Amino acid sequence: MPTDIEIARSATKRPIQEVAARLDIPAEHLVPFGHDKAKLSAEFIERLQDRSDGNLILVTAINPTPAGEGKTTTTVGLGDGLNRIGKRTAICIREASLGPCFGMKGGAAGGGHAQVIPMEDMNLHFTGDFHAITSAHNLLSAMIDNHVYWGNKLGIDVRRVAWRRVVDMNDRALRQITCSLGGVANGFPREAGFDITVASEVMAVLCLARDLDDLQRRLGNMIVAYRRDRSPVYCRDIKADGAMTVLLKQAVQPNIVQTLENNPAFVHGGPFANIAHGCNSVIATTTALKLADYVVTEAGFGADLGAEKFMNIKCRQAGLSPKAVVIVATIRALKMNGGVERASLGAENVDAVRKGCVNLGRHIENMSKYGVPAVVAINHFVADTDAEVEAVRQYAESRGTKAVVCRHWELGSKGTVELAEQVVSVIEGGEASYSPLYPDDISLFEKIEAIAREIYRAGSVSADKKVRNQLLEWERAGYGSLPVCMAKTQYSLTTDPTVRGAPSGHDIPVREVRLSAGAGFVVAICGAIMTMPGLPSVPAAESIHINDQGQIDGLF
Repeated sequence: MPTDIEIARSATKRPIQEVAARLDIPAEHLVPFGHDKAKLSAEFIERLQDRSDGNLILVTAINPTPAGEGKTTTTVGLGDGLNRIGKRTAICIREASLGPCFGMKGGAAGGGHAQVIPMEDMNLHFTGDFHAITSAHNLLSAMIDNHVYWGNKLGIDVRRVAWRRVVDMNDRALRQITCSLGGVANGFPREAGFDITVASEVMAVLCLARDLDDLQRRLGNMIVAYRRDRSPVYCRDIKADGAMTVLLKQAVQPNIVQTLENNPAFVHGGPFANIAHGCNSVIATTTALKLADYVVTEAGFGADLGAEKFMNIKCRQAGLSPKAVVIVATIRALKMNGGVERASLGAENVDAVRKGCVNLGRHIENMSKYGVPAVVAINHFVADTDAEVEAVRQYAESRGTKAVVCRHWELGSKGTVELAEQVVSVIEGGEASYSPLYPDDISLFEKIEAIAREIYRAGSVSADKKVRNQLLEWERAGYGSLPVCMAKTQYSLTTDPTVRGAPSGHDIPVREVRLSAGAGFVVAICGAIMTMPGLPSVPAAESIHINDQGQIDGLF
């Protein structure tokens, strides 16, 4: 079987103007980046606002394991499948971060015969959006230190500068740094640090903004530091919001590309779901909903993270109302949740599948709390046996939903026709009645507890007095109505990545909280999660190279 990159390279691409025309996007409203990718003009997006919306479908998954679930692959496969059965469909996914591409996780373009292309461009520099976000973020960092250097008229307490720097790479050495060393000419030394670009509040702001004006307003609202009296200093006080908006002017426009089957896909924004809100941009999703009858989007990692944030943050802020959820699971991952070691996953083990299904069941139950019906997609692998698949089908049926075998990795849209038909049937049944998990008017700590209790099934939430007092201060300052973004390991419903299955009664320790006033949420950092990942012992970068034919090898 050829590799993902070989399959992508052999695809027959259509000119991007032709792909966009399938959604009635005029060529004059495209900003081309070569022949196979483009951005949509702000003028065209503005023209669409009076149109009615199509049906929004969220693709999520069980908790990820090293065995893999194939959530993005299933998102692409379902989009192709819906187009195959005659439904006007667009796909909305996130852009890839260079950190995981060169680290352990790999890219974000799907896999096999369910991919978005051009694969190499998407997983590397693409249209430069992440570089623009990194530059805008670090411009603000430079302007904060410059303001302090030239007299500090705003009275910034240099011990309380909250704005860190970012780089789109996994680099653990930059988590904590001391900056401005080297003497008077370099400023006032202080402790600082780096996050990965996808954890930047600028990334979150770009992905939640409705238009360019909203983008600048949100950028201006970002809190960058505090004075000695603990009063906040905003980005607009530093007068950086205008220049940052200039840097992001093109980045905020959605990117359109195509699948291997030449169906339209919007690829825009890329916040991680374990440390940020994990969804593609609001602009891309709302634009797609004006252009297509069905829109398939994904949210990062398992449903306890990406889907929870999609429902409680993105839908709440953007006024979205999803009509169906697809929960992706693999037999291999269910076996791991059932206690099987990775080396033994190839052998049939129906009992382990049944035990592992408790994780799937937890996510099915959780999705019902938002009033959105769920369908289970069994992402098929060659080693899966009929008995194992049947065990999942029976389990899903016992939980009031249907599990469908999908072979999109091998067959493309031919392998997702049944899933597409089932999703359409669920949507046409009119069962969806979306509502968020918690109301706006409860306290911030109560929102954290609601997620921990209802989604993670925790018995308690622990946070020291400093964390609780900080939340109370923000409530008094008028931020109490904001939703909460939980930063937590993706591998477990607990904060311990080694705990699989469906645990309950555990504690969720909140070690730190951060106010993202521009993005419009409060981040609760739980357990040992890091906002700057590190590289593994053998990073993917070691295998990425240009071959004798001048082609890139090693991306996946």
